[in-house]
Amino acid sequence: MSELRKRRDGEEKSIESTESDHVDSEDDKIGDQPPVVDLSTSIPSGTHKSPSILDSLVKDLPDRWRNWVVRGIFSFIMISFFCFVIYGGPLALMITTLIVQVKCFEEIISIGYAVYRIHGLPWFRSLSWYFLLTSNYFFYGESLVDYFGVVINRTDFLRVLVTYHRFISFCLYCGGFVWFVLSLVKKYYMKQFSLFAWTHVALLIVVTQSYLIIKNIFEGLIWFIVPVSMIICNDIMAYVFGFFFGKTPLIKLSPKKTWEGFIGGGISTVIFGCMFSWVLCQYPYFVCPIEYNEVEGRMTMECEPSVLFRPKEYTLPGFLSGILQILGMKNTISLYPFILHSLSLSVFSSVIGPFGGFFASGFKRAFKIKDFGDVIPGHGGIMDRFDCQFLMATFVNVYLTSFIQTDSPQKLLSQVLYLKPEQQLQLFHMLKDSLTNRNLLEQPTG
Repeated sequence: MSELRKRRDGEEKSIESTESDHVDSEDDKIGDQPPVVDLSTSIPSGTHKSPSILDSLVKDLPDRWRNWVVRGIFSFIMISFFCFVIYGGPLALMITTLIVQVKCFEEIISIGYAVYRIHGLPWFRSLSWYFLLTSNYFFYGESLVDYFGVVINRTDFLRVLVTYHRFISFCLYCGGFVWFVLSLVKKYYMKQFSLFAWTHVALLIVVTQSYLIIKNIFEGLIWFIVPVSMIICNDIMAYVFGFFFGKTPLIKLSPKKTWEGFIGGGISTVIFGCMFSWVLCQYPYFVCPIEYNEVEGRMTMECEPSVLFRPKEYTLPGFLSGILQILGMKNTISLYPFILHSLSLSVFSSVIGPFGGFFASGFKRAFKIKDFGDVIPGHGGIMDRFDCQFLMATFVNVYLTSFIQTDSPQKLLSQVLYLKPEQQLQLFHMLKDSLTNRNLLEQPTG
């Protein structure tokens, strides 16, 4: 009997060993109950962080006012830096956008590493940054093709890169895909595929939006400065109104957000957007698209402002005519058409824009963290300040392409230059015949 019992025990151990060898993920051993993720101790928080000098100056203030002062000081510093970058021109703005993008990606990916706790697995950090570089190569290459096509075509080496840009981008991505498959480790498949998905979601949120920001900048600085300023204004004024008058909770994801702050911030944003747009519309530096000037051999921001940025007379609604006549005023008003478009931008930034912040709040609550990081004292990480900006950038680009933008002659020319010489010649004759038939081009005589 004892020998039979030993043999049975040995068979059971063998079965258990065989089953453990076929476990594809460590998560399979946990059972149906998922582990509770609490990253409050591993992800740094910057909401209550401040430099030691500043901390000593405000230490006697109540906690509520101490945070208000710190946030106010660093908000002023960030706005000043924003103005300085604008003064530096489009190149400075694009470089700043790229830096912000990289930092936001780093903050999101760091949370992913902390959640899945696989720091020791091979190559995964390298893979994440490889996919970031690959996606940037694709998106920023697309911008180069659109806006620098004329000058790129003068260089044979760059012409090849541009002609096969999408194929090269696809090959680079395939290289990363194969790299990921080769890096899979037994018993960690689930965690690795989860982080693979996490990386791609981060790329979708960060890289795609920053690419749209760059496209907005090329259409004219006003399409970048005004929307960004609206989000800043809405964020500040919602905080101020909520701080002094807030009593009614707005949403459970952010208990400190109130209806008073939401409404006050929205009204302030609409007023600020109209006034700020009126100021910028008067300067060609802000309204002219960025284009390459073949004569001067450089990028220029000089143009004859389009009809959007030239004053136009608008007739006021009929119900105001009687009142205006009594007051001895005319029933028309002179406005820049862009101001009417800025109303759409300001309404979106004050009504829909905050939901980017609510989305980020829900994400942080899911992992029990206060902030994405501690880069900005009183505020948190870079992502904490730019969560609404990315959503706004997408709306501006969609609004531009839907209601404003048309293909410029320069963009069309860059596409024509990629045609074969005989195709370019054929296009030339077709265009010449069309212009001649419409009496836009004089017919040759004799």
